[in-house]
Amino acid sequence: MKLKYILSLAVVASTVATGCKKDFLEKKPTQLISGDQLIDASKQDPSLLNGNIAGLYTTMFTPAVGGTTGHDDFGQKGIDIYTDMLCSDMVLGALNYGWYSNLVRYQATIDFTRNENYVPWRYYYRQIFGANTIIDALGGTTVTPPTATAKYIMGQAKAMRAYAYFYLTQLYGGDYGDGSTKILPIYKDTKVPNQPKSTAKAVFDLMISDLNDAITLLDGFDRLGSKDKVNKDVAKGLLAYVLATRGTQADWTQVLSITQDIMSAYPKTTKGATVAVMNGTVVTNPESGFNNVATPSWMWGVDLTIASGIDLISWWGQVDYYTYSYAYAGDRKLIDKGLYDAIRADDIRKKQFSSTAFMPLYKFFDPGRVPGGQRQVITDLVYMRSDEFYLLNAEANARLGQDGAARTTLTSFLGNGDRIADVSYINALAGQALLNEIYFQTRVEFWGEGKSYLAMKRNKATITRGSNHLFFAGQSFPYNDPKLTFSIPQAEVNNNPVLNN
Repeated sequence: MKLKYILSLAVVASTVATGCKKDFLEKKPTQLISGDQLIDASKQDPSLLNGNIAGLYTTMFTPAVGGTTGHDDFGQKGIDIYTDMLCSDMVLGALNYGWYSNLVRYQATIDFTRNENYVPWRYYYRQIFGANTIIDALGGTTVTPPTATAKYIMGQAKAMRAYAYFYLTQLYGGDYGDGSTKILPIYKDTKVPNQPKSTAKAVFDLMISDLNDAITLLDGFDRLGSKDKVNKDVAKGLLAYVLATRGTQADWTQVLSITQDIMSAYPKTTKGATVAVMNGTVVTNPESGFNNVATPSWMWGVDLTIASGIDLISWWGQVDYYTYSYAYAGDRKLIDKGLYDAIRADDIRKKQFSSTAFMPLYKFFDPGRVPGGQRQVITDLVYMRSDEFYLLNAEANARLGQDGAARTTLTSFLGNGDRIADVSYINALAGQALLNEIYFQTRVEFWGEGKSYLAMKRNKATITRGSNHLFFAGQSFPYNDPKLTFSIPQAEVNNNPVLNN
C-alpha cells in the first residue's frame, strides 16, 4: 500500500471530537493499577508499585495518551513539537496531511474545542492521576516511606507530578503575574472530587515542595544504566526550571547552585555528537544524530526498541526525513529561516540543517540515513540533557547581575571549537544584551527539543516568524499573546462545574 494512502486513511480516522467525558481523572485507568487492593498490597511490598511507575514512563511516548487518535498525540515529544511550533522556531513545511495546521494558524490555542487544545491537558492530568495513585498507595503526600524502595518510588511519583504541573503552567497558565491569578485545578490524591482553579502561587508551591521532597527521597537511587526513570539529578533539573520560571532573586540563586551541581556531574554534548560530519553520503561520526540514550550528556530519555511498538505515530515520524512517516512523505518540519539566518557562519550548529530546505537532516536522523527507511522506531528519545543547565547557569548568573560569570559559562559552553569558532564577541556583552544572547543560544542549541517555548515564556520574549512560515510570516507575537497559550479545553469546562469558583 502506498504511504500517501496509508497516511490519508489515518487523517480520516483521527477526526474525533474533543467534548468527551473527563476520563483523565477516571478512577480505574487501564494502564495503571489503582484502588484499595493496590494500597493493601503495597503496604506489604512497595516494589509492586514499580509497575505503576513504569506505566508513567511508558505513557510519555505512547500514542493516543492525550485522548485522541491523532497522529500528533504521542506523549511528551508530541507536545515538544506543539511548543516548538507555538514559539515559531519550528516551521510546518506543508499541509499535505493536516497535522499541526490548527496549531500553526494559532487556532488551536484560542479555540477550546480543538483536539490540539485537549491533548496536553489530558496527557498531563493523566500523569498526575497516575502519580497520585502511587502516592496514595504509599500513604499520601505528607508521608515519608520507611524503606529505601518505597522512598525511591515516592520520589519518582512526586517528581512526575511536579513535571506534569510544570508543563500545565506553561501551556495553560498564561501571564500569571504576581501569582494571585487562578490558573489550574490541583489534585493531590485520587479521591478528591472536581477542584476549582488554584492560584499560580499554590501550583508553584506544590511543584517546589514535590521536587524538594523528590530530591531527598531519591538520594542513593541507582537507575542501573537505564535513563528512562527520574533520578535525583533529573529532579534537580526540573526544580531548576520551576524556580527559574517563578524567577525571584532567591529562586535564581538556587538555580545557580543546582545548575552548578549538574554541570559538575554531566559533560556537555560533544562537537561530534552535535552535528553529522559527512563524507559524501556517509556519516563519519556515528555518535551524532541525537538518537542514542547512551550519549553521556543525556540525563533523561528512553531507549526505544522493537518491543516498544513505536512506528508511524511518533516524534521521529513527524520530524525525521529518514523515518517512514510524515516528514519523509512531505509534511517536513523546518527551522525558522529568521533563526537560521541569525546563526553565525562559524557555528557548527548551522550545519545541522539543509541550507536550502532548512530541514534538520544533520541533527536528528536514523543512523541508516535511508529516506523513509526506519519503519519501526528504535532511535531513542531525549527528554533532558545537561546542556540545558549550562545555558541556564549562564542565564542565572546574568539575572543575578553577575555578567562576568555569565560570560565565562557561555564562552566555555560555546567555545573551544565545540559550537562556535570565535566567541570573542561575548566579551562585549552585558545586561540585557547578554541575556538576549543566552536566550538566542538556547533556541539554537535545543531546536526541535521542546525547550524554546519554555525559554520564551521565562524571558518574556517577543517572537517574529520568518519568511518560510505558511502563516503569519513576518509577524511578531509577545510571549503573553493569547495565541501562544492554550485555553482550558472544553472537556474540562463542561465536566468541572466548580472550575471557576
